[in-house]
Amino acid sequence: MKNQPYTSKETMDKSEKFWDKSANGYDKEEMKDKAGRMKILDSTKKYLQKKDDVLDFGCATGILANEIARDVHTVHGMDISSEMVRIAQNKANELNLKNVKYTHGTLFDDCYKPGTFDTILAVYMLHLMEDMPKVLNRIHSLLKPGGLFISVTPCLGRKTFVGIALSLVSKIGLIPNLKTYNVNEVEDAIVNAGFSLVESECLNKAGKQYFIVGKKD
Repeated sequence: MKNQPYTSKETMDKSEKFWDKSANGYDKEEMKDKAGRMKILDSTKKYLQKKDDVLDFGCATGILANEIARDVHTVHGMDISSEMVRIAQNKANELNLKNVKYTHGTLFDDCYKPGTFDTILAVYMLHLMEDMPKVLNRIHSLLKPGGLFISVTPCLGRKTFVGIALSLVSKIGLIPNLKTYNVNEVEDAIVNAGFSLVESECLNKAGKQYFIVGKKD
């Protein structure tokens, strides 16, 4: 049984189909910006401890989850795309990672209990959510007291040319639904969900990709 999801079923179905089709070429596309991915990995690792149980929300093909597995106690990767999850698990098996588990589902599935995780990751996820505050509240509930929420979000703003173009492409269905937030909106939403901001850094000025860390109060 699943609780009410963070987005409508119709939107979820469309998103799942899109990401399933994208799964086989996902790693190749992401690694075109290998330096950017290494920045995310390095920035994330400095907040991790060997005792941590980590949830990678929107894990895709496990690029980040598999990389941090040996730095933490456990990693739970979750994605709405069954094909992404299949690829991620296969890679973990090839790497002989015993402390990584991948699940096809949503953040609101009943298998995730309040106060379970030390750290929750959301890389390139918040701008895809129909209801970001609801998602952030759920993340807050799943963290242990003092737990960390680590996110990377493109903060293009609604009035930029790229932001306007992406919104239009999203509305006609060529890419999944996305929001064009500015960084202040994302930071405020995280704070309003009960987090104290620990760090907010622009990792890529051209893409306005912000690495933001919040600590559960």
